[in-house]
Order: sequence, then C-alpha cells, then structure tokens
Amino acid sequence: MPSRLSKVWILLPILILTACSLFEEEQEQGERVLLAEVYNQRLYLSELDGMIPEEATNTDSTTIVNAYVERWIRKSLLMHDAEKQIPKDLNIDELVRDYRSSLVRHSYEQQLVEEKMDSMISKRELNDFYEKNQDQYQLEAPIVRCNFIKVPQTAPQLKKLRTLWQSDSIPDRDTLLAYCNTYADEFLLSDSIWYKVEDIANRLPKGTITADNITNRKEITVSESNFLYLFRVFEIINRKEIAPLAFIEDQASKVILHRRKIKLLEQHREDLYEQEMKKNNVKVYPFSSSASNY
Repeated sequence: MPSRLSKVWILLPILILTACSLFEEEQEQGERVLLAEVYNQRLYLSELDGMIPEEATNTDSTTIVNAYVERWIRKSLLMHDAEKQIPKDLNIDELVRDYRSSLVRHSYEQQLVEEKMDSMISKRELNDFYEKNQDQYQLEAPIVRCNFIKVPQTAPQLKKLRTLWQSDSIPDRDTLLAYCNTYADEFLLSDSIWYKVEDIANRLPKGTITADNITNRKEITVSESNFLYLFRVFEIINRKEIAPLAFIEDQASKVILHRRKIKLLEQHREDLYEQEMKKNNVKVYPFSSSASNY
C-alpha cells in the first residue's frame, strides 16, 4: 500500500499534464483540484491562479505548473523535517509575535522619520561635528588631491593637450575639460576632491605610484602601451593623520542623521508616554515580591 508521501509522485504526473483544462474546470465547477500532498500539507490548483500568462501554450503552462509543484514539494519536505527538529522548549508563537511586533514598530518608526525628520545638514553643523569628532577620523592609508588624465595615444592634438595640462588659466582649464570629455578614457580634474592613493595607483600603470613613493612623484607623464597618462599632485595627507572634512563628509553626514533619528524616536516615545499617561490609558498596578511566589 503506497505511503502518504508516495501520493506526491502518483498525483503529480497525472495532474500536471491536464493542468490547463483543470484550471477552467475548477473555476466553472468551484472544485478544488489537488496537485500534490506531502504528509498533512496539500497543494491545490487554485493556489497557482495568476501564475500562468494568458498567452501561454499548453506546453508552457505544464512546464510552469510542474516547476512550481516541484519547488513546493521540496519546500514542504524541508519544513516538515525542520518542524521535527524544533526543541520542545522553543515557543514559536512567541517568536512570531515578537517578529511581527518588530516589523510593525520598524515600519512605524520609518514613517515617523520620513515625515518628521529634517534631512538637511548645514555647513555649520558639519563643521561643529568635525571639530568635536575629528580624532575619530585618523587615516588608515594616505590620501591625495590631484589631477589625472588617461588618453589614447591615437587621440588628436596630444601636443595641445600637454600645453593645456600645464596652463593655470581658467579658459585653458575649460578647454582641457572639454577635450577630456571628448577623448579621454578617464580623467579627474577637480582640485578639491580627495582620493585614496591606492585608488589613483590602480588607474596608472602598475608601480607608477605607491603609498611609499608618491611624495616624490608629484608630477608624472607616462606613455605606456596605447595610452598617455598625466598625473599631478596638489596635496598629500599621510596615514595616521586626521582626514580633512571634505574626505569624511559623507560619513559624518550619516552619523549626524543617525543621531538625529535616534533623538527624534526617543522624544516621540517620551511624548507618547506622557500623553497616554495623562489620558489614563496606562495603568500600573502595585507589585509585591511575595506575589512572585504564586
């Protein structure tokens, strides 16, 4: 006599082949067509409603249903096996309640933050934060302000590029930017942005600059393979020194907003507590240590 689990393999091939027609028949007659059974779990055809596109062929529909049933069987078997291994002292219902409470609270707090928290951070607030916390931002690796261009050797007017590169005039810098936008593979032309030395080193031919030699390599022109590389250093801050605000601004902003969020939620909880206490919606009953003996 076949076991209950073996019913899965008896029912599956028969019902899958007739899945498309059964959908219509089930809808018309209001019947529940059983597709598979694993122990006390059952999968009905109605649970697959909406999964099969209207334009699907019979073959496509059969493939979709077959794949779903196979996944369902494996999932159900795993769940059945897992439930047998659950410790007897594990309170699943309590865990579910706690998890639901956590999800509801998180969603509510997220809504409060979106509605009530100001996400704008002023320069003054950033500067104040930096002055008070800059010791926390000691560099683990050197950083640099620099310009960098990588351009193909086949690009036009390379001689003009070198001239523009050496010029400090604003019109020439604008022309240089336009040239790089058109011909360069990569370029960094902002004088105010800080970069990790290792990130710049990865853009240049291997070994051109390192954390150890960059102090002595402040102006470099390298022709290698199919590219011309131009590199210039404006300022270096070494490892273990304090990072400038411009380098850690994003990190600082995240910390400021996180603190602001915590403060907002704590204040909301206190306001809610005071409000509900005044309305007598909270009742606290006297507790005696002797009561714990009962």
